[in-house]
Amino acid sequence: MTTIHHSPLLRQALLADATTSAAFGLLMLLGAGPLSHRLGLPEGLLRAAGAVLLPYVALLAWLSLREQLNRMIVWTVVIGNALWAADSILLLLSGWVTPTSAGYAFVILQALAVLMYAEFQFVGLRRSNAAAA
Repeated sequence: MTTIHHSPLLRQALLADATTSAAFGLLMLLGAGPLSHRLGLPEGLLRAAGAVLLPYVALLAWLSLREQLNRMIVWTVVIGNALWAADSILLLLSGWVTPTSAGYAFVILQALAVLMYAEFQFVGLRRSNAAAA
């Protein structure tokens, strides 16, 4: 198990991801009804996505406050973000939903934001130093 001292970039990327994910998670969880109508996305999908984000936020916040991190946990966050972005685009291409123009914009923009966080976290991870045993 490799532990690291996180770089300032990794800490900031985790914290920014946590903040953004908290805002979007609460928005989708609490505003699923009105958002569903405006975005053309199923209310249950929005509510479930919002509910999934809240424990993720807790993990990111906890990681951003730690002095040492397990490298594999950070890799899991990076890969999870990349998968979330890919799944978001796949959702639009699948035909399972019929979003409005605003819905397409919402899904694409959040996927790009998540991909941006994955990139910052990846670069921050590479800049982090191995912790002494």
